[in-house]
Amino acid sequence: MNIRSLTRGDGVVIGAAVLLFIASFLHTYDSSGSNAPNAWDNLGLVMSMYVGGIIGAALIIVSRSLPQPRKVIGLDLGQLGVALSIFAAWTAFWTIVDPLGAFSDSFGSANISSGSGLILGLIATLLLAGAAIATPLVPALQAALVPAPKPAAPQPYGAQPPGGYGYPGAQQQGQPFGGQPQQGQPQQGQAFGGGPSQPQQAPAPQPQPPAGDFSPFWFAVPVPRPLFSEDGSQAPIAELAPGTWYLAVEQRGASLVAQTQDGRRGVLQDTSGIQRG
Repeated sequence: MNIRSLTRGDGVVIGAAVLLFIASFLHTYDSSGSNAPNAWDNLGLVMSMYVGGIIGAALIIVSRSLPQPRKVIGLDLGQLGVALSIFAAWTAFWTIVDPLGAFSDSFGSANISSGSGLILGLIATLLLAGAAIATPLVPALQAALVPAPKPAAPQPYGAQPPGGYGYPGAQQQGQPFGGQPQQGQPQQGQAFGGGPSQPQQAPAPQPQPPAGDFSPFWFAVPVPRPLFSEDGSQAPIAELAPGTWYLAVEQRGASLVAQTQDGRRGVLQDTSGIQRG
């Protein structure tokens, strides 16, 4: 999974899942005169609240990193993960409201209060459920978790560095091997058979392409976007990830024909918000 495809909301979901895992090993209840258990001493509590919340977070992250949505029992993975996170928060709330219900047989009439594991677990599940619900709705949570780096100065497609080999603006200090003298420059000495040499004619200027023609350029996408085949099929051949620069080699209406680093070409249909290099 590309970490640059994660959003701030995804970062909150991952942090809440880690906090929930830590809380499962802390004391669930504080009781006088008894050994305080943790969540792993109660199978029903640990599976419904702690493990259920962690699985929900994993489903949310996996669903947002896939190019195409996947379904389980007719539900999207992201929707199933949100439902599990809400269920975990619901279980944590009612367990704190009625702390004696889970361990009534073990402690009898002992004074039982919620422990650090249960309180921290409630906070983690509330964060998890809130981030899972609010990320598609709040623009601030949809921003990239790790911003894409900007290149210093990307070179145009096929261009050489200024002054390097093959650069058209480089000035020759001497006569090229086997070349002809420049326009107006006389030969040193006389040509074979006598008579002064004649100046060489300048080559005809090359026609310049119209200004409106498409020129290849580098670009980066703000969010993961699929790259479709050039034959018009809707099956993605690759996924463009944020933080990576791709080459636009052709424009087809509102779409771009892009080339990946491994040489594959495809059509990028959604070009909104792309960053040109």
